[in-house]
Amino acid sequence: MKWFLKIGWVYLILILVSIIFLFPIYWTFAISAKTRIELFSEPRLLQTTFYKENYIRPLGNPTYRGYLWNSFLISTGNTILVIFVALLSSYALSRFEFSGKNSIFFWTITNRMAPPAAFLLPLYLLYTRIIRIDGWKLFDTRIGLILVYCVFNLPFTIWLLKGIVDSVPKEIDESAMVDGASLFRVIFSIVLPLAAPGVAVSAMLCWIFAWNEYLFASCLTSANARTITTGLAEFVTVVGTNWGEMAAVAIVAMLPSLLLLGLVQRYIITGLTFGAIKE
Repeated sequence: MKWFLKIGWVYLILILVSIIFLFPIYWTFAISAKTRIELFSEPRLLQTTFYKENYIRPLGNPTYRGYLWNSFLISTGNTILVIFVALLSSYALSRFEFSGKNSIFFWTITNRMAPPAAFLLPLYLLYTRIIRIDGWKLFDTRIGLILVYCVFNLPFTIWLLKGIVDSVPKEIDESAMVDGASLFRVIFSIVLPLAAPGVAVSAMLCWIFAWNEYLFASCLTSANARTITTGLAEFVTVVGTNWGEMAAVAIVAMLPSLLLLGLVQRYIITGLTFGAIKE
């Protein structure tokens, strides 16, 4: 009986915590379903009506569809680039012995610890004044954001994948090389499949970080490469804030992350614990 009560209290606490964290999402949805009159009338906890125009108007606008497309391309491109570079870097830090290896790994992590604002001014000057390729600047381009998101995604991904690659036995690499496999063949045909759960979780976190990023996207773009997170700020105007449409676009912006979490959820526990225990 005591065991049952203890489990009951644990589940009750988990339910309460879940309600606390999920309530802002529900309240955002409730705002997105209200008309302007309902928004400024007496608030109701339970939303019984749904005003679909809040979704139709912004999503019918090519500008906001372009923002969503930019966010998807930038997040996906950054994830592919980061996973490729991080896997090679993690393999080198795990398998090879060279002078200053630990210092390089620590320096890589410190880049993730630094506040993003510390990189903002140097990157802005690089993108607008210094880096020019036949008159073409990185400012307000998708490739520019893909590269700049590596500043905070790459160190984090290297840190995650380093422990994962460490857990793959070196003997497997050596056996494959004895059989004639090249270094790249070993990494992408042997290490990558064995570390797939951890790589999947790293890619998911990298994609979500890039999708939700606001600071760099707002300062290093103007029109062509704006993302959906920066597009939300356009609902705040000098004549007021369109809360309903802003909440509707925010809900739509959440859906890709939720879908991605649903697709890789079976890898999350395995990936996060991969490499935590060594025999």
